[in-house]
Amino acid sequence: MDAERWLAMELSAPGKPLQAAWRERLPQPGPGQLRIAVACCGVCRTDLHIVDGELPFPGRPLVPGHEIVGRVAALGAGVQGFAIGQRVGVPWLGYTCGACEDCRAGRENLCPQARFTGWQIDGGYAEQVLADARFAFALPARYTDEQAAPLLCAGLIGWRAYRMAGLAARRIGLYGFGAAAHLLAQVARHQGREVYAFTRPGDAPAQALARELGAAWAGGSDEPAPVELDAALLFAPAGSLVPLALAAVRRGGTVVCAGIHMSDIPSFPYALLWGERRLVSVANLTREDGVQFLRVAGEFELRVHSVPYALADAQRALDDLRAGRFAGAAVLRVAAR
Repeated sequence: MDAERWLAMELSAPGKPLQAAWRERLPQPGPGQLRIAVACCGVCRTDLHIVDGELPFPGRPLVPGHEIVGRVAALGAGVQGFAIGQRVGVPWLGYTCGACEDCRAGRENLCPQARFTGWQIDGGYAEQVLADARFAFALPARYTDEQAAPLLCAGLIGWRAYRMAGLAARRIGLYGFGAAAHLLAQVARHQGREVYAFTRPGDAPAQALARELGAAWAGGSDEPAPVELDAALLFAPAGSLVPLALAAVRRGGTVVCAGIHMSDIPSFPYALLWGERRLVSVANLTREDGVQFLRVAGEFELRVHSVPYALADAQRALDDLRAGRFAGAAVLRVAAR
């Protein structure tokens, strides 16, 4: 077999199944880029939003995936601080301009010129990927490749949402107990906070996982919170959860919508928002979020509940995620050549 031949799972149009696409030549990194031989790539709900057409399609076939773990295989001109063979991670945020008002103010997650891995930039459902070296992270050595992959979005975006809850939030509700929530529950417990997990009604496996990971309570999202919450983090993309979460938080509490896409929020009485409750959203991540979260993840061992799939089974992994057939995080195991 040609040593340069490699596989990518490609989306040709929204709503179409992913197709195996064989490339005949290895991609060459441009200035400031890394070529990475992919070892694992997490499967994120954002990938599902792209595949299902809930996010705008870029108008060309694309390779999804933005929770990438691999080894540096080639360095572009001018790259410093990385070595061939070094393990790195690549997250959702793949490029910012560095010059706009948001970038200069430390809000690069809101850069209007931002480009995202697995959306505008081909991602990690592939054996090889190119990445801007400025947006690649060293990873804590204590995690295997499969364990590290979900940290790069479920962990990073979850961390940004968690920080928005504020230091004073001691009782935190997590709505949607999947990849992000199962990691954040452990961080919250490590930092002395109480966690209350809200799953799809009747999802006994997710509720059992939440209790295993230290949740004080786990139940369906159709159940009332057993205590008054200081904050609620919404990882499920269901707008109908917003009024329920507002009703569950105390006066002065915060509800954080942590997804890039959510179904419409239904109308609700102003009384649910009154009392200086806050409803905020999280958009993307910054590199500083990555530095902070990976430092925390290195302080103690997070239990990463991963469900492995082969790269060629990427479509099945997405279908299983859509149907809620597993708890935790799906990860593609990639046999990079």
